[in-house]
Amino acid sequence: MWYQDSVFYQIYPFGFCGAPNENDGVQVNRIGKIVDWIPHMGKLGVNTLYLCPIFESDAHGYDTRDYTKVDCRLGSNEDFAAVCTALHNAGIRVVLDGDFNHVGRGFWAFRDVQEKREESPYRDWFHVDFHGNSSYNDGFAYEGWEGHYNLVK
Repeated sequence: MWYQDSVFYQIYPFGFCGAPNENDGVQVNRIGKIVDWIPHMGKLGVNTLYLCPIFESDAHGYDTRDYTKVDCRLGSNEDFAAVCTALHNAGIRVVLDGDFNHVGRGFWAFRDVQEKREESPYRDWFHVDFHGNSSYNDGFAYEGWEGHYNLVK
């Protein structure tokens, strides 16, 4: 397989691109900074870029709100597509990191559970107990990834 002979370079885009720690809702093309590093990656022999989360999130990226959208603090989907084009033109593949066993509290399906409780068609997507209460006072309890309740399991 192609990855067995690949030289990976890993970037955590929120830190690398200088994005704010919390999602402020302001869209800024920061992800374009990666293009400036393509010559450096080429000198190192890198042929695959591994990007830790880039999806719309509440804070650090692993608390995902929307898996179909680049976090606005990094730019738009079109900004990311332009970065991918530049990387591909330089012979560098792109691999995206994603955690799919938990989401952020801002994830649309979890928001639906918060609003509709037992009536939500997404209630079984999460480990929810409607007879308890969360530390966020949701009126129901749920499991958080490794005890982190901003990462809804």
